[in-house]
Amino acid sequence: MAWSIAEVARMSKVTSRTLRHYDAIGLLEPAWVGGNGYRYYEREQVLRLQQILLLRELGLGLDTVGEVLDGRHRAVDVLRNHERWLRAEQERLALLATTVSKTIKELEGGDDVRMEELFDGFDADRQARYEAELVDRFGDGAKEHIAESKARMRGWTKPDVDRFMAEWKEIAEAYAALFDTGVAVDAPEALELTDRHYRWICLSWTPNRESYTGLGQLYVDSPEFKAQFDAHAEGFAEYVRDAMAAYARARL
Repeated sequence: MAWSIAEVARMSKVTSRTLRHYDAIGLLEPAWVGGNGYRYYEREQVLRLQQILLLRELGLGLDTVGEVLDGRHRAVDVLRNHERWLRAEQERLALLATTVSKTIKELEGGDDVRMEELFDGFDADRQARYEAELVDRFGDGAKEHIAESKARMRGWTKPDVDRFMAEWKEIAEAYAALFDTGVAVDAPEALELTDRHYRWICLSWTPNRESYTGLGQLYVDSPEFKAQFDAHAEGFAEYVRDAMAAYARARL
């Protein structure tokens, strides 16, 4: 028995776009493709999809899922390492939740929060990794961008940070709308949105064509960034990367 891509999408509650992405990266190829270009799946492929979704539910990235299913890593070893990461992240999020609670109390007229407490739970090590990766990619010149960013943001208040993050949320939601409707990355509306993203980035540092394109690639290469984007849909991180590259070619 075989099922069309639309039927598999309906049964699994996974979008057809995601199934096509899985095919494109070699994670889940259909049993065959009909003369009309439609993909068809048999029981073997549906069972593999079930395993993919289970491992994704556990928080594993697509590369790791593929390595587990293809036998390149033992599932128990991968999951054991992932469990350690999850427990550490659980502790960090618990601390962050406490920080947010203290801030809420302050805003509601409670005791003032000490300045250093405002940043409890924020991952300084993660920020350091991002900075090191930028230096590895672009050389010592990236250090100037990092220093520029820190200097610009040093005087920010909490409302400044809140506005900055609210702007990013609006930009990300607008990108998602373009992605979902299949708007090309170099279409006028995509270029205008990416111009808004570029100007938002310039609030903290000013990238040139190379570094802005590199930032887009970092959104894909960094597991943490990619997971944030692809929580919306598979391939979303690549869409934003390509939109940034198209903008850099056209306007930077």
